[in-house]
Amino acid sequence: MSHPDSHLHPHATGPAASVVEAHSTPQSLKIYAGWFCPFVQRVWLVLEEKKILYQYIEVNPYNKPASLLSLNPRGLVPTLQYEHKPLYESTVICEFLEDAYPYHGLRLLPREPYEKARVRIWIDFVTSRIIPAFHRFLQYQPPQGVSQDEAKRGLDQVRQDFLGKIKQFAVEIDVKGPFFLGVEPSLIDFALAPWAIRLWIFDHFKMVGLGVPAEGTGGEDEEAWRKWRRWVKVIETRESVVRTTSEKEFYLPIYQRYADNTAQSELAKATREGKGVP
Repeated sequence: MSHPDSHLHPHATGPAASVVEAHSTPQSLKIYAGWFCPFVQRVWLVLEEKKILYQYIEVNPYNKPASLLSLNPRGLVPTLQYEHKPLYESTVICEFLEDAYPYHGLRLLPREPYEKARVRIWIDFVTSRIIPAFHRFLQYQPPQGVSQDEAKRGLDQVRQDFLGKIKQFAVEIDVKGPFFLGVEPSLIDFALAPWAIRLWIFDHFKMVGLGVPAEGTGGEDEEAWRKWRRWVKVIETRESVVRTTSEKEFYLPIYQRYADNTAQSELAKATREGKGVP
């Protein structure tokens, strides 16, 4: 019996399809990926930004091939194969690529120890705070038997929790920007980018919408929201982000299952159990 989430579009589309094609020839560095996965996109962005030579291998992590399981017993993506050795966990892979290819493309971690540690703190904040709040909002379903007003209040509560986490991040963005540390992007920008470019799903699937304050309506938090709006705009138009994103229509059935709280990914199940990123 096939996994309930396994019937997804089999490959990247739009600009991302061209990037996959350009990286289809065998290389010693291989990324086992799913085009739809934001954790994969984290690593993919780093590979593209650092201009590292790699082979992209599309797999369906809900129908785990033996080649993936031989490297990662959990069968999760992204999984990296480096000199015939496996690596997994997206943040670990991203830092590894920075360390292993220090002179390729952009430098994504500061040299100064304090700033490097600060970037790591906020990457952890993205994974341990923002992403779980993102999914609590996306997967929220009201308890059976509650009134429409109670259901809307419950949804608004998880929305406000998510916006609160976003605001905490936004406060820390460099005043002059446009990126988190200033003029140039760093690993923290690419750690959050895949979720930032998926924020449209809340307006599409949730009746209360996302609700980021429009320009001039942020009250005492306007400065934080100004920095956030500027950051999202520069992330959405970043070449590596555009080139690793598929066409919106193919994400819709995937996120419909999350919005209905019927998705069976490890993250979806952890969210239902009140846990963080597994």
